[in-house]
Amino acid sequence: MKKKNLLLTVALSGALFASAGAGTYSWFTSETTAFGSMEGGTLEINGNNDIEEPMFDGKQFTPSQLQYGEWVSLSNTGDLDAYLEATYHHAVDRASLEEYEVGFMAMKYTVQPGEDVYEDSKIALENLFNGTTNERNISVDSAPKGVEVLGQLVDTESADSGEILFGEGSEEAFWELKENEYIDIMVGVKLEDTAGNDYQGAQYEAELTIRAKQTDDGASYE
Repeated sequence: MKKKNLLLTVALSGALFASAGAGTYSWFTSETTAFGSMEGGTLEINGNNDIEEPMFDGKQFTPSQLQYGEWVSLSNTGDLDAYLEATYHHAVDRASLEEYEVGFMAMKYTVQPGEDVYEDSKIALENLFNGTTNERNISVDSAPKGVEVLGQLVDTESADSGEILFGEGSEEAFWELKENEYIDIMVGVKLEDTAGNDYQGAQYEAELTIRAKQTDDGASYE
């Protein structure tokens, strides 16, 4: 009888030892966590606001007269580089567009040039209309370093269509607008001296639409 009690005591002692050791050991471990967030860039021209100043405010427009528009200023107010597409729409309420010539001058800069540069640009535009120069990139002697100037007389077919594309962004470096850069555009319209009485009192309407897209491959204006 004593022998059985001894065996029972040994068995209980082993069980107690195993129970005491459970949960007192662990494997070595380590842990780290990374956090991050991303904010979308902004593609924004003129703060996405329409230009309030009229592009034209001319009266008594007569044959052979060149009408200068007001300078329209475009600013990259976002934080992404953009390509611009400038589309000029025009229409007349009588007769046709065939007697209207259209051209423009544009300047790109980071620091706005002085008034003399704007006046010289108007003269350069007049030279385009008068046929005294066939240059596409007009030289404006008063333009300081860092100011790019582009002048163009629109071909007759485009002018007659009522829709003229000034800038095709991805195809012309001039129309790439970086953050804090500006492009000023002035449109000129000339009524040919062959315009007859049908154009007396005619109302000429114009609209310049500027669209922007990312400079990444595959980006579109839609």
